[in-house]
Parts: sequence; structure tokens; C-alpha cells
Amino acid sequence: MSGAKATGGNADDSLPSVLARHLRERADDVFLICPETGRTLRYGQLAQAARRQSTALRAAGRLPGENIALLLPGGFDTVTLCLSCMLSGYVPVPLNLLAADTVLAWIIGHCGAKTVITCREYAPRLRDVLTRLPAAKRPPVLIRERDLPIEVTDALAPEAVPPENNPVVRTVPTPADPQTSRQSISAHSPALLVYTSGTTGKPKGVVLTQGNLLAAARHIARWHRLTPQDRLLCALPLYHINGQVIGTLVPFVTGGSVVAPVRFSVSRWWGMVERYRCTWLNLVPTMIAFLLRAAPDDGPAAGPPYPWVKFARSASAPLSPAQHRQFEQRFGIAVIEGMGMTESASLAFCNPRDGQVYGSVGLPCGIEAMVAGSGGEPLGDNRAGEILLRGPNIMAGYFREGDQTLAAIDRRGWLHSGDLGYRDPRGFYFITGRIKEIIIKGGENIAPREIDEALAEFPALREAAAFAIPDADYGQNVAAALVLHSGMAFDEAGLRAWCLERLGAYKVPVRFYIVAELPRGGSGKVQRLALCARVRRSGGR
Repeated sequence: MSGAKATGGNADDSLPSVLARHLRERADDVFLICPETGRTLRYGQLAQAARRQSTALRAAGRLPGENIALLLPGGFDTVTLCLSCMLSGYVPVPLNLLAADTVLAWIIGHCGAKTVITCREYAPRLRDVLTRLPAAKRPPVLIRERDLPIEVTDALAPEAVPPENNPVVRTVPTPADPQTSRQSISAHSPALLVYTSGTTGKPKGVVLTQGNLLAAARHIARWHRLTPQDRLLCALPLYHINGQVIGTLVPFVTGGSVVAPVRFSVSRWWGMVERYRCTWLNLVPTMIAFLLRAAPDDGPAAGPPYPWVKFARSASAPLSPAQHRQFEQRFGIAVIEGMGMTESASLAFCNPRDGQVYGSVGLPCGIEAMVAGSGGEPLGDNRAGEILLRGPNIMAGYFREGDQTLAAIDRRGWLHSGDLGYRDPRGFYFITGRIKEIIIKGGENIAPREIDEALAEFPALREAAAFAIPDADYGQNVAAALVLHSGMAFDEAGLRAWCLERLGAYKVPVRFYIVAELPRGGSGKVQRLALCARVRRSGGR
């Protein structure tokens, strides 16, 4: 990958080595299912797809190790393409479809993408994005149409003109049985470049190696006791690390299978679970909230309606204990809450399948973890500090950002997560907020999540988020954005009394703001700093 150097490593500890084992043991087993069309991809066909992709990219002048940006929807074709790139030694850079065009242009320029792969649906948007880059820095575009990559040598060419009639478009030859030269892909080879949401500045490109991804996927698979017979249902986008690692690589390393819809659909979710007999589900709290909202209030009439489902996994954002319990009661499916971050390849903590603790992100999952004070010193049980992580899954660094890498990973190899939390005497970890989101009122640190959880139990509220606002006396004070249930009136006096009983006077929000929706990033996390900025722009209204 441009800007990163692969050195050493074990060639057997790579994604191609895992696929080689699958080809010996289960070449005819299904790996990927498209619920929209019923198409399937077997492990043997995945190997063929990777060879075709490598041949097409080489024909377009691309070399293994280069960054390939992807502006694509989720689903079967994109999972196939992205994994094929990694299996062939290319480094996919999945672009966040929710990002502004200016941000996408910045990422394409920053990562030095040699090619952008898109589909006809997104080609007009990509054309607009690329106009924001100097002509000399606009990479060529590959239009992905089924298995036929078509190179647009002029990125601003009219996408509606059929390739055979467009002089600036040429078809990349794709042999029926492509053969590519064998290359050395090791554990240290860059495999994936994911840009964080950048809520506090420019997005940062997280470089994850083949070894990082395999370590994370294998630990998660062992933790959940997954086998080749297990089948996942996952509708998370591949521009989020959860969709990449949990949604694709965990089934891949186990030899299992995954149902990959293009997008999440509440109305089709349980039908897919039943039709494909999915044994585990990958969700985020927002999805859980939508599924609960659409479900009958009385719950299952006679036992769990989906007894073959072993568990649902929830991560990427905090899950309130109330919704956790409601989901389990309503659907008869255990929810296992975990936590990871892009920089740790989605692996950090996870609750055990037996003996989980509501409100906790769980136990360290295949990694070392500790709670550190402001000077980096380890803190004891029930003492709040920053969560630090260390293990083989920790990123190689931030792309082209050496200073930021040194600030994030200290000399002892600890990744400073930026999350605040504590460990209880049983070893379970609890996240209370982000360092940059902490509310400092009169010198006292207040964790927003504690306030969120108290507000979430108020009957009239669908969801809520606490955040800091300026205060002349205290420096900062507590405010909260509230989303009301449909048809419910706002009882401010009742809510204040509710908070006073559960939080104490010092933590009761001094201002409430009624909003239609909470601002969220691509992973579903509430963007508290965006709420702060919104209040400043509105003059405090």
C-alpha cells in the first residue's frame, strides 16, 4: 500500500492462506448469499472471483499493494469485490456513502487511490466528487457491472453512454480462467484502509494489516464458539469496520456463511432469518431500536419464534440495558454486547454467551486491556480512567499521519482509545463516555452516558443524549437532546423530577432540546460534539 511498508511476517498467517485451507476442505460450501436474488458464492467461486479481480486490476495498470477506493452500496457484490481485493494483495478503501462530497474528495486525494471502483448508480455522484480534485489527481474509475469491470479513462465521461459507443471507455479483458503470478502476502501486509468519521477534524485513515484482521476475526469466532455450520445475517456497510470484520471476516475464517443484504430492512429482517436459517445476527443499537419499534408489544406467544438463532451481537455504540432486556424478552434471542473500534479491527471487549452483564461491554476478548490515569498509570477496580488496549489486532498506524500514530499508540504498544470507563472486581468493563465528550462542570467530570441511561427510562422519550454547553459560572453544564415518542407531550417538570431522583442535582440537565432525530455517525454512535455545535449555531435555542 502506498505510504506503508510490509516487512517480515508469516505468509501462512494471511487471508489467502485461510482461503487455501478452505479450498482443500470445503471448496463447494456456500460462503455468501444474496437475499435479493438468491445467488450464492461458494468458497471455490470466491477464489475464482479473486483471480478475476486481480487480472482486471492488473490489466488496468494497478499493482498489488496499491490503494483501491470503493464507492459502492453494501451487499453480495461489494462483499465479493472487497474481499477479492484483500485476497489478491490490493488494499480496499471503502468510502462512507453518508459523507459529504468534499470529504470523499479529500479521502480519495489523501489515500492516493490509484483507482476508484463504483457502480452505475453512484457514477454520477463520483463524477461530482472527482471534480473537486485537481485534474492531475483524479484517479481512473472502474465501473463494476456484474463480473465485468469497465475502465472509464476519463473520470468525467457521461456515464449513460454505453461502453461500446463511448470513446473514452474501454473494457478490461477478463479471461475465462485467469492466472496471476503468485505474490508474497504476509501478516504484515496492509490489507484494509478505513477512514474514521472525523467528527473532531479531518478523517484519519486506519491501516489494518492481514495479521490485524485475522487476529480480530479469529478471536471473535472463538469467543462466540462459531463453527462452519453457523450462518450470519449482517446488513452493516463495509465502510464501517464492524461490517468488514464481524460481517465478512468472522464467517470467512470459520468456514461458515453470511447472508448479505444491500441494506437493512425492518420489514424483511425476520423473513431473512427464517428463510436462510441464520444462527446469529450482527446488529447495532439503532437496528435493535427499529426492530423493537416495529414488533408487537405482547412479544412471542409461545416460546422463542426463532429457536435456531443462537444469539445476536450488538456493538459499535452503547446499548441501553432497557433495550437490551426488551429485545431478549420480545424475540427470545440473547443479545451479546461487545465493543471495538476501527483502530483495534473491531475487537476489544465482549460479554460471554453465559453470564453477561447488562450495561457492560464485557471482558477483554483476546487482547490486553487496562484503565489508566491521566499519567498513564494503571488504575484499580471501580476507578474511572481511559481505556487502553494492546494486542495483535491493533492497527499498524494512521495513514500518512506519523505524529497522530505516535499520539495514539505509546512506546509500550498501548492504544489509547479515548474512551472513558472502569473495570469492576469481576473484570467486566464499563464505558462511561469519550474523553473529548466528557462534561466538566465546575471541575467535576460528568459522564454523558450515565445521564443518557436515566433519560432513556422516562416513558415519554424514545431516545436522548446528554452533552456539554458553555456556562458562565461552571465553565460547562449539562444539556440533553430529547426525541419524544410519537404523540407524547413534553413534561419538563416531570422529567426534571425523574432525573433528580436518579442522578442527583449536580447532574440534572439545565437545558432540554426537543429534536426529531439525534445526529449519528456511520456506525450509529451519537455525535455529541455535533449537538454542541448545533446549539452554538442556534444561539442556545
